[in-house]
Formats: sequence, C-alpha cells, structure tokens
Amino acid sequence: MAYGNPADQVVDDAAVKAFVQGYGDRATRLAPVAIVIAAYNEEGAIGPVIEALPGEACGLATVTVVVADGCADGTVAEAREAGAMVCDVPVNRGQGAALRLGYRLAREGGASYIVTTDADGQYNPAEIERVLAPVVAGEADFVTGSRRLGSQETKDMIRRTGVRFFAGTISMLTGQKISDTTFGLRAMRAEVTGTVLLEQPQYQASELLIGVITHGYKVAEVPATIHRRRVGESKKGQNPLYKLHIPGVNNFFYGVRFARVAYGTWWRERQRSGSAGSDPSARSASETERIGPVESAARANGSGPGSVETSASSAASGPVWPADPAKRT
Repeated sequence: MAYGNPADQVVDDAAVKAFVQGYGDRATRLAPVAIVIAAYNEEGAIGPVIEALPGEACGLATVTVVVADGCADGTVAEAREAGAMVCDVPVNRGQGAALRLGYRLAREGGASYIVTTDADGQYNPAEIERVLAPVVAGEADFVTGSRRLGSQETKDMIRRTGVRFFAGTISMLTGQKISDTTFGLRAMRAEVTGTVLLEQPQYQASELLIGVITHGYKVAEVPATIHRRRVGESKKGQNPLYKLHIPGVNNFFYGVRFARVAYGTWWRERQRSGSAGSDPSARSASETERIGPVESAARANGSGPGSVETSASSAASGPVWPADPAKRT
C-alpha cells in the first residue's frame, strides 16, 4: 500500500504493530470475512452494533475489526466487551484514515473479503449477506448497498437531494451508473483495497468508489436500508456552527467537502490514467494491476471494464475522457 503522507504511514505502522502484539496469532489468522468498522466516540452505540453482526455470512466465518480513531470516551472498552478486535489509534484523523487502516489490518491478517459498516447502527446487519454474496460468487469485485434501490428512514430533503446529485455527478464523471455514492455498507475482495490509492482522511466513500471503477474492477449495487441514528449524534458536516445543531449548515459543509474529494479524486485518477496511457509499456503494466480476476474473466467473455450492475437498473455507458498531460492535485 502506498502512502501519500509519510506521517500517516508512521501512525498506521505503529497501530498495526500494536494490534499484532496485542492479539498475536489471531491478528494474522483472521476469519475469511473481516467486518471493518471505523469508530469515533461511539460509546453507547458501538456495542449493540457489534453484538448484532452475524458470526457467519455466505457460509464463511466473520470477524469484527474496529478501528477506534482517537476516541476519548468508552468506545474501545465497549467494542472489546462486545467481542470485536480493536485497533486503538491515539490520534483522531477521520473516517477515511481509519478505514484505510482497517483495510490494511484485514488484508495483512489474511481475510479474503472485507465488509464495512458504520458504528452508529444505521445499517441493517441482516443485509450484510446480500451485499457480500455477489463478491463471494465471483460476480463482482466491489458491491455497495443503495438506499435509492432499497429504503431510507430520513426525511431530510437536503440530504436526499445531495445523494441524488452526487450519484448523478459521479455517474457522469466515471461513465458508470451509480445510484448511491455514500452508502457505508459495502463488500469487496480484500486485495482491491491494496490497489486503489486512498489518501483522504475523511469523506472517503467517493474516493474508494471512483478508484475502484477507474481501476477496472467490476462493481455492483444491491438494495439496502439506512435507518435513522438512534444513539449519539452525526459526525458529518462538522463546522464552526456544528454545536448549534443547524442541519442545513451541517449538510452544506458536508456537501462542499464531499464534492471537493469527489472531483479531486476523479481528476487525480484521470491524470494517472493519462500518464500511463502516454507510455505503452507503462499502460501495459498499469492495466495488469488494474484488472481484477472477475474483470479479467468478464473481458474474456467480451464485456468491458468497471461495469456496474444493479438489481433494479442496468449499467449505462458513459463518455470516454481524453488523456491530459500528467498532473497531480
């Protein structure tokens, strides 16, 4: 895994070392399915979430790995008591950094598949098998749930509008039809997370999704449910006015930051693809890295890279973007 920020690698290396020392052989012999949760001050919520997770999914044993991201409350103790393996990181860096570390722990621990869910109880643990099944069956490399194909309890029209807007934007940018770009219940082959460049400390959902698509992995969506948070308060959209609990302002800040990450990731990946495309030998090497086993089989059968399948809508082909001179943002 490549790190854009050396300081992040120092933190992650120390966290991995402490995790392995703390759990011994358990840390290097994980169950086939690792359920990764990033948690920041979720005392009172994290315990019930972990206890509700299945011990088996798609006929495979599961293990829960919680990355406690600089928690200052009882999250770590509660997660351990509920049965999770906990990686306690002393500094709060953000959900993206915590999940990246969780992916690394899962990969290096020998898990074949990774499922992510949130610590706040908004996702239905009974739907984990639905999200994981296409990956285990070899039908996809990466599967995300979709509230727009399933259901949602929120009546926040600003948030609903934002979900639609960013789904349309990322679909247009990547040329792949996506209905929900921010859903936290996802499943993937473990090695996918080591191929995609993950630099964002926060708002990482779009970075991961865009990276997976542009690397040529096969992506699918399935209907899923998102519930209202019943314990604690959302960490999204934190801003100077956050403690005043003004939903519109918080949603605005969240949308602006999410857009910055989405557009920045798309531009970065476009430039990386263009740079590889200017050199035939580099392009060959890049394509070898980008095409996952499922996608290789799909190409052999005549289908293109990065296709998106949903149970309620078909993939839509999009524009082919011209290559620009190499540039990093």
